[in-house]
Amino acid sequence: MLDPHKTPLVDALKKYASSNHAAFYTPGHKRGQGILPKLTDCFGSQVFKADLPELPELGSLFASVGVIQSAQELAAAAFGASHTWFLINGSTCGIVAAIMATCGTGDKIILPRNVHQSAIAGLIFSGATPIFIDPEYDPVLDIAHSITFESVEAALKQHSDIKAVMMVYPTYFGVCGDIEKIARLTHQYNIPLLVDEAHGAHFAFHPNFPISALKTGADLSIQSIHKTLGSLTQASMLHVQGDRIDTNRLAKSLELVQSSSPSYLLLASLDAARQQMATEGKQLMSRTLQLAANARTQISQIPDLSVLELSLPTPGFMALDKTRLTVNVSGLGLTGFAADEILVDYDVIAELPSLQNLTFIISLGNTNADIETLVQALKTLATDHKQVFDREKAIAPFNLESKLALTPRQAFYADTETLPIEQTRDRFCGELVCPYPPGIPVLIPGEIVTTQAIAYLQKVQSLGGYISGCSDPNLSTLKVILDKS
Repeated sequence: MLDPHKTPLVDALKKYASSNHAAFYTPGHKRGQGILPKLTDCFGSQVFKADLPELPELGSLFASVGVIQSAQELAAAAFGASHTWFLINGSTCGIVAAIMATCGTGDKIILPRNVHQSAIAGLIFSGATPIFIDPEYDPVLDIAHSITFESVEAALKQHSDIKAVMMVYPTYFGVCGDIEKIARLTHQYNIPLLVDEAHGAHFAFHPNFPISALKTGADLSIQSIHKTLGSLTQASMLHVQGDRIDTNRLAKSLELVQSSSPSYLLLASLDAARQQMATEGKQLMSRTLQLAANARTQISQIPDLSVLELSLPTPGFMALDKTRLTVNVSGLGLTGFAADEILVDYDVIAELPSLQNLTFIISLGNTNADIETLVQALKTLATDHKQVFDREKAIAPFNLESKLALTPRQAFYADTETLPIEQTRDRFCGELVCPYPPGIPVLIPGEIVTTQAIAYLQKVQSLGGYISGCSDPNLSTLKVILDKS
């Protein structure tokens, strides 16, 4: 019987960090002795003593022995998996490895078009052919939701050779699709359901959250423990259950995309976050839900602001994570980008500004004082910064419908040329282009560049959005596949 109170990795790291010995191993700062004093003043000296490599008693991230393995077994028990891997390259490496473990060159995988850019990297690494499904879309709020059971079923009927289905659950906005029906459907075809659950690591620890992916029967789930729980940034987990995933191939895939010199600070933080949730999770999440409810109630009463709610389940929107607050500010005549800049002056920093909305994450680390600061800042925003709505600034909703001419891998290795963006319409895109966050690509390598996509990206940029992935962040030029005809 595993003891959830134990922290094998944390204990081993603490023992090594407090020991006195001559260090003739990496890293070069030798347990903090060679660190610039300015950095020590910033972070303290103790953290550098724990910045250690794969020493004998600390085990190896890629070997199924030692304290790392013990910590992963405890994590699997806590999150309801049969096997868990710790990830120190973020959920990105888990998503890439999941696709590589289930798909090879030419294999087809169903994905939502609003998938994170890491999935596009997975397609490039694996050579898989994406079958994109458009998510349900709310044109009034300009928010993409989830894919539906019906859309997945139609894709499976149209393509008899699908190797896997990937789903985003929840979305960045906390929206959850009908994962239980989709899981049953994929299993009827005897193919695995892979779930990008980066924003849902907390679901397993309280009944008032949407059901966790593993509880629905999903075969693989990737979770960013750092996003909503208590690990360090970049520390994530990958969970597997059942026999539809080749775990040997998955382990080999993870070795390709994870560092061979893992940070034990990140690994230990995963061990600690797991222990915290396994022993206090329900209590901590009850408090978090209460904070979110208080914020939601007060913000909903502020004139010209609205908070994303679920009144009745609709296609692509079957449940909502109540700790994710998405506040629509368009009633103030502001974009989310403009509102975000204003709120910084009132000591409030949102997780995600978008065209019409601001999204705030409330987690176990927030306090009543945080909620008071947020509510007061939004009240001030509504009273002191309201503007007359400018229709010239309005943005037509963008349809993420994919027009893929080449697979992402084919496009990645193809010769490209750089052209003024006005000359790229109807050409094959040669690079990834996406507003960030949330990192959902508007154009991916191999897609046909459309007038609508160009106009949307330019509008986002003009209103304060940040465009990432492309070689020219100013969007005056764009790389396209070289036309050899």
